[in-house]
This record gives sequence, structure tokens and C-alpha cells, in this order.
Amino acid sequence: MTFRKVPRDAWERLAAGNARFASDAPEHPNTNAYRRLELRSGQEPFAAVLACSDSRVPVEMLFDAGLGDLFVIRTAGGCVDATVTGSLEYAVESLGVSLIVVLSHESCGAIGAAVTSFEDGDLPADLTRVFVEKIAPSVLAAKKSGRSDRAGIEEVHAEVTAEHIMARIPSLQEKVEDGSVGVVAARYRLEDGRVTSVQEHFAG
Repeated sequence: MTFRKVPRDAWERLAAGNARFASDAPEHPNTNAYRRLELRSGQEPFAAVLACSDSRVPVEMLFDAGLGDLFVIRTAGGCVDATVTGSLEYAVESLGVSLIVVLSHESCGAIGAAVTSFEDGDLPADLTRVFVEKIAPSVLAAKKSGRSDRAGIEEVHAEVTAEHIMARIPSLQEKVEDGSVGVVAARYRLEDGRVTSVQEHFAG
């Protein structure tokens, strides 16, 4: 299918699915018994999405996608570690996805914790410290660029994370440059169900 090969087409398909979701007109594609049986022989997702673990951000639903359409990785705040980068590299190299979307969202608790920690000057004593430390560079970058409101910080976090992923995965950077893969940083609004692109990495 075309959208599996052309990064912009893959993003347009996701955007169209999100428009259906946000307007309460989802089609629920690829969710029947035939699709389940079809996937027994393997998977061919057309995009990979790194998103937050927040229960209010059900990735397949908000893009009106079905079984086998998306390779989804979810961590608190969409934080990245070696497992995440390895999973994304696998999606690109072994599954042939043509698009990676880094998705932040409105009212993210993990980002909120990082902002509070930054403002108070105290790191959490429990394990939430792990993602607070990973999100801190995004908070600093947002404040430095004058985008210090929560929406701005959430957008910058998606941008910083997307750039970090490309820097950590050499083969991904090469594929972005040759046009075979695209990377989009985006933010999801709980308020109206819309996903908005905040930064796009497409060749040409």
C-alpha cells in the first residue's frame, strides 16, 4: 500500500483518522475476525507511535486505526531509554514502517511533575525521579525558547524527544534524509480530541 512506503502519506492517513475520531465519526477499520486471522502470519504496521502511558491517550482509537496498523510504544511522559530506541529501530528496520510519531498530550502528569520539580528545585525521592530527569531537558528548552506555558512545554517535549530519537538511531537519521522514513512530533488535546503536528522531519 502507498502509505506504507511514503512517509507523508502515512501521516496524512493518521491525520484523517484523527479527524474522524475528533468529529465522532470513527470507521473502526481492521477490527474484525478476518483481520485477526490475517495477522496470524505477521504484522506490517505503517507507522510507529511513541506516546505517554496515560489512560486518556488510547493511540489506536484517537487515530481511528485497527489491528496491525500501528506499532505503539507507551511510557510515562513518552520517555526514551534503550528499550524504546531499540523498539523503534526494530519498527523501522524489521517491520518497514515509514513514519514515527512522537506524541505528547495535554495535561500530562509526567511533564507536570517535571515542571513542578524544576520550579521547586527538588527531585522526587521515589521512582518518578526517573522520568522527571528525562523530561527536565525539555522543560529547560521550552523555557529558553519562551514557551513556558504547559502547552508549550508539552509541544517542546515532543520536539526534543523526536530529535533525540533521530540522534540515537543512526539508521533512522539516514532514512529520514533519503526520504524513506519521516518523523513527526505532535501533541494531543484532551479538550477536543485533536492531534496537532508541532514539528515534521520529511526529506525535501
